[in-house]
Amino acid sequence: MDMVRTDERRPPAPNPADPPPPPAGPATRLRAAVQYALPALVGWTVVRLIGLVTVWAWARDTGRSPVAALTRADGTWYLGIAGKGYDSAEQLHSNMAFFPLYPGLTAALDPVTPFDLRRTALLVAWVAGFAAAWGLFAIGAHVYDRRVGIVLAVLWGVLPHSVVQLMSYSEGLFTALAAWSLYALLRGRWLTAGALCLLAGLTRPTASSLIGVVGLAALIAVVRRRDGWRPWVTMLLAPAGWLGYLAWVGWRTGRPDGWFRIQGEGWGSSFDFGVNTLQRAQQVLSRPSELEFYVVTLVAVLAIMLLVLSLIDRQPWQLLLYSGLLLITTLGAAGFYHSKARFLLPAFPLLLPAAAALARAGRSRAVTVLVTLTAVAAYFGGYLLLVWRFSP
Repeated sequence: MDMVRTDERRPPAPNPADPPPPPAGPATRLRAAVQYALPALVGWTVVRLIGLVTVWAWARDTGRSPVAALTRADGTWYLGIAGKGYDSAEQLHSNMAFFPLYPGLTAALDPVTPFDLRRTALLVAWVAGFAAAWGLFAIGAHVYDRRVGIVLAVLWGVLPHSVVQLMSYSEGLFTALAAWSLYALLRGRWLTAGALCLLAGLTRPTASSLIGVVGLAALIAVVRRRDGWRPWVTMLLAPAGWLGYLAWVGWRTGRPDGWFRIQGEGWGSSFDFGVNTLQRAQQVLSRPSELEFYVVTLVAVLAIMLLVLSLIDRQPWQLLLYSGLLLITTLGAAGFYHSKARFLLPAFPLLLPAAAALARAGRSRAVTVLVTLTAVAAYFGGYLLLVWRFSP
């Protein structure tokens, strides 16, 4: 038998004259992205389903409606906007305190879904939570690696107030928009980052934290004359949604500070640089209090600690600034102390140090921690909806 020459086994070198292979189509890229993120998406879905089943069984056992429990408190305000629109300008305790994107999506989808308004609102929230988990995975995988991205998405799903991710609330939608906007920013996709920031500005008032980050990044690019005209457009897009809604409320109420007046005089929320938060924390720790207040106080302390750890870990400055601004706007505001842990749900970069540590600790240790947190979150979610009398 003739010996086969070594060079004949090698594939022929590519001919520079040959055309490049055709790029993968959108369907192929989407399928690859889903496969890459699948463990994170499955993990988040499983832990949230456990929480949902817990609430469902607990509500049924006590003779209450699970759907009503998942759409109560602030959820009723969003449902009112979706069903009937905004209040008249004369009311101070007005639903104009709530930003329009989440109820707007609910109202737009309600005629085309087979569900009633409540269930449509829940559907929007659940899809938004799923998109948020995907965005968290993308950021964790980009900053660290795939394993950290998986743990980050699941860890976000087992936070004490993670039941809100499945309620008719806007935190899940805002987290999704913020995560994907920051991911686009880290990847240098200016227009995507700006457009998503615009939508985030129509979702929650704390979008001011995201606007500051996207706007500053675009300004730096402009000063350094990078990426042409795109950072200029991004600077215009980023604050447009937030400013646009505040301007609309100002026009409806006949005064430029209309939204801030509603928020302060109507809802009792203002910015006092954290004085009220410190006073309430001192009260909680110096006398017997309800479980929710202890958990909120613990979450606030841990959030500050995690910000310091994020600084030590040298996270990308965009994530650090976003987390820091969100902490300032949340803890620096007076009123609604019992809801501050919920308001911090979108501050997901704070979880990166914990996610990285769990990913390095090994699978068995990580699973043990996450299973324990899943059980705690499932119980606490039921407590918030069926025992606690105020908004989570």
